Amino acid sequence: MELIDFLLKELNGKLVQTHVSWVVIPNHRRWVLKIKKPVNFGFLDYSTLEKRKFYCEKEVDLNRRLCPWVYEGVIPISKVGDRYVLNDSSNVVEYAVKMRYIPERALLVNRLDKVNENDIKAVAQRVAEFHQKAKVVPEFGKIEVIKYNTDENFEQTKPFIGRTIDENTYREIKEKTNAFYEKFKDLFQKRVEENKIRDGHGDIRLEHVAFLEEGICIFDCIEFNDRFRYGDVINDMCFLSMELDYVDRNDLSKVYEEHYKTLMGENDQEFYPLLNFYKAYRAYVRGKVTSFLLEDPNIPEGEKNLIKEKARRFFNLSRSYLEKVDL
Repeated sequence: MELIDFLLKELNGKLVQTHVSWVVIPNHRRWVLKIKKPVNFGFLDYSTLEKRKFYCEKEVDLNRRLCPWVYEGVIPISKVGDRYVLNDSSNVVEYAVKMRYIPERALLVNRLDKVNENDIKAVAQRVAEFHQKAKVVPEFGKIEVIKYNTDENFEQTKPFIGRTIDENTYREIKEKTNAFYEKFKDLFQKRVEENKIRDGHGDIRLEHVAFLEEGICIFDCIEFNDRFRYGDVINDMCFLSMELDYVDRNDLSKVYEEHYKTLMGENDQEFYPLLNFYKAYRAYVRGKVTSFLLEDPNIPEGEKNLIKEKARRFFNLSRSYLEKVDL
């Protein structure tokens, strides 16, 4: 893209990209620009300039809830002659989220050999305080809404049976998931009545938690589709503990979960079944999206064996959580 090439040259920058965004990191490392790609995947639509502006603004507003020091705002980019000018509204061709640069060393994913129990308790406290204030969205706690997501996962992973998930594991996870709905249907309704269904973050992962001077920043929440951000607070918090388990830091995962449970006043009879159910869900989703990479023609065949192994580990982890629930 011409704009990205210009910015990289002008800022002597580095480019990091995902399937939905370009992130331009200037050489000075004071701030970064995140520009949304003009794509439409159905569940995510950045196809027009107006929509990209809307979702840039939404990204800033939502992420300031848990990371107010990093999200500086949305800036217009205009084309003036043969140049692109930042923060200029004369001939807007694009919008960018301007963010303070977060050093790699600040990210939890890069600090697993340094963090201690107090650090992880501080993360749990940050998440708990956020959930206690978050907007209540009760309709997203209904079984039929949650089951829609798990049914979709099972349907989308059928092509990978025998490749990244064996048939017995697939069947066991599916049967136990559906048995959980039957056994705990009253608990799902109770969670709704107790206002435990909230507008959360949606993507609390190891690489989205940063330890900054001002405090703990949890960034890059899901802004493109509310359905992926709304849900039980346990479902929101446990993505991080599932990832800690995945990297064999069960010690940190346990501290995080126990401190969160205490701060939220959760009781054991409800917390642990839901925790294992939602951790199984999170691990399954990660197994699914990792499996999708096998269909990417841009990934060398040599890397696909590693992708298969990673996906299998997620699916096996998902099964292990459900095995802890008395069904």
